[in-house]
Amino acid sequence: MDLSLKQRLLGAAVLIALAVIFVPMLISGSAPQKSAEMETSTLAIPPAPDREFQTRVLPVDPSAANPTAASTPAPPPDTIATVDTSTAPKPAPPVAAAPAEVASAAPSKPAPTMPEAVKPQAAKPEPVETAKPMPGLAANGRYYVHLGVYASDKNARDLVASLKKGGFPASAEASEYQGKPAERVRVGPFADRAAAEAARLRIKQAQPGVPGSVVAAMEDATSDAPANAVPAARAGGWAVQLGALKTVDDANKLRDRVRNAGFVAFVDKVDASGTALWRVRAGPEVDRAAAEKLRAGIKDKLKLDGIVVTQ
Repeated sequence: MDLSLKQRLLGAAVLIALAVIFVPMLISGSAPQKSAEMETSTLAIPPAPDREFQTRVLPVDPSAANPTAASTPAPPPDTIATVDTSTAPKPAPPVAAAPAEVASAAPSKPAPTMPEAVKPQAAKPEPVETAKPMPGLAANGRYYVHLGVYASDKNARDLVASLKKGGFPASAEASEYQGKPAERVRVGPFADRAAAEAARLRIKQAQPGVPGSVVAAMEDATSDAPANAVPAARAGGWAVQLGALKTVDDANKLRDRVRNAGFVAFVDKVDASGTALWRVRAGPEVDRAAAEKLRAGIKDKLKLDGIVVTQ
């Protein structure tokens, strides 16, 4: 088929399709419906309210506002005020006194005076007696190795003899056991607990079946410790004991007093005959001469007596 004929047929088909769509619309004359968004509505405006307006004129002149002041003419500026002295002024009528004032004017009975309370006199505080330190009380401590109490004298003597052969300073003392006489065996004395403990261990090796324990025995000192009480090679074995007190509070107070004076002091606890004592000591010192010098300084500064003891 010829190309030009095809184009003509195609164009005719397009025209027929357009006619089928638009011709019925033109013939019916119906327009497309409007949507709700495109609709318009009229709003009724309410009428204006009825208002009555009043017009008032306010005067600015104060005399117009106060007619009484306006009726009284103002005096001229050059007029001098005068007072009429020919007529005596009328006295004002007496004012009756109020009943309360009349009652107050009447004499009243004086109120009875209460006797002053007698103030109790403060009781004078009684002087508190401070514990007086005893320098020599429980000053010397001795340590022993206790090896038991024996009811048989022979057993006690045999044990003492055996210990002496081994080089121990053993001894037997009379004692009691369940109300019967007995012998107590011990080794010592030793200057400190360490030496007594070392002796107990050596005795334990030599006599395994013998029970042993370290005990302390405190003695009161009546004078200074002798110069040979401590070996010369042992440094710091001397001190000055200033007292032995029964309470730790009193001992601490005495210690603090010595410290505040510039000396080194300490407190140690001992058991003397079943009673606890707190000893106050100054030092320790390297030798006995230094301990004696320390005692003299404390005596001069604090007026406290002391004894030289081993430490």
